[in-house]
Amino acid sequence: MKYFDYAATTPPHPDVIRTISEIMETQFGNASSIHGYGERADQLLRRARAGCAAAIGVKADEIIFTSGATESNNLAIKGAALRYASRGKHIITTAAEHASVYESVLQLQQWGWDVTFLPVDSGGMVTADQVTGAVRSDTVLVSLMHVNNETGAVHPVQEIGRQLKQKAPRVLFHVDGVQGFGKLPVAPARWQADLYSLSAHKVRGPKGTGLLYVRDGVELTPLLSGGSQEHGLRAGTENVAMIVGMAKAMRIAAEAQPDFARRIQVLRDRMIDTIAVIPGLELNSTKEGAPHIVNFSYPGMKAEVALHTLEQLGCTVSTQSACSSRSAEPSRVLLAMGRDAACAAGGLRISFGDEHTEEDAAMLEQALHQMVAQLRPLERRM
Repeated sequence: MKYFDYAATTPPHPDVIRTISEIMETQFGNASSIHGYGERADQLLRRARAGCAAAIGVKADEIIFTSGATESNNLAIKGAALRYASRGKHIITTAAEHASVYESVLQLQQWGWDVTFLPVDSGGMVTADQVTGAVRSDTVLVSLMHVNNETGAVHPVQEIGRQLKQKAPRVLFHVDGVQGFGKLPVAPARWQADLYSLSAHKVRGPKGTGLLYVRDGVELTPLLSGGSQEHGLRAGTENVAMIVGMAKAMRIAAEAQPDFARRIQVLRDRMIDTIAVIPGLELNSTKEGAPHIVNFSYPGMKAEVALHTLEQLGCTVSTQSACSSRSAEPSRVLLAMGRDAACAAGGLRISFGDEHTEEDAAMLEQALHQMVAQLRPLERRM
């Protein structure tokens, strides 16, 4: 069985597993305690914070550790909206964001905020002009993903940040960076991002661990109260072992990123070319997307039927994003891109990781051909 669902989660790196195991066995102290056990845990936490910061080119004291990108996105969006409500109650995002962003702004909408959902084009992208054109005098936050988790579409975050700060310097810019880090060059400070979210398990780190970059000078209203940890923005005892594991995973991913992009882009391009010539399949990703994600549809065929057929043929892929894959509803992202209901309901995602080879891609190509051949007689019945 070959696993092609790295955008959902990744197998932890062996070095990360060893590091976490060693710390859990030997360094169990609470980093807030002032005795020796606590001091040693705090030193590990400080080194991990510096390592995570170095991996994305920011300062150590701008890193806030969280339980993952969902919490990071919630803290960035709700924390900024609540803190700067006196400036206004208008937020800008897109119709194709991850559920943790989309649902956060919907919740704020229920609480009285006004939200502009920018439409994306057929490739799933927005332009800087669209973003700046939507800015109003009461806009407090723009929240966009770097790379779309379903299709791999890449937003021009650097140009968006540049134009946004030229027009409205006080509007905060949040980037959901989950699918971009380790796959594309990442530079939140150069993008003029004020907030940037990451999750460890997308880059072969541990689940339940993430971070939020908060630019120096930006204030947020905490969502979790009860302690002074993480500069008072995220109460709760830090999970030192998992945080150190995340720092190691981020260092490995950052160092390997150029080679990963070159090598995996070849596999992605090959897969796009294959899908384009298989009758009955429709591509939803473009060649300009991130190097690791390919999304396609099998209109008229239930996505789960196609998925399980591929699984029987030895290849594991996904439908929609992992957070939405058990939903029977058509993909909100594909609908936002202008796909019809049949296409949006039949979407499948292939996502590559650093361990994949040309041989793996060849196996997947063969499985796609076999899947369509097996299911074609059933198309009119589904």
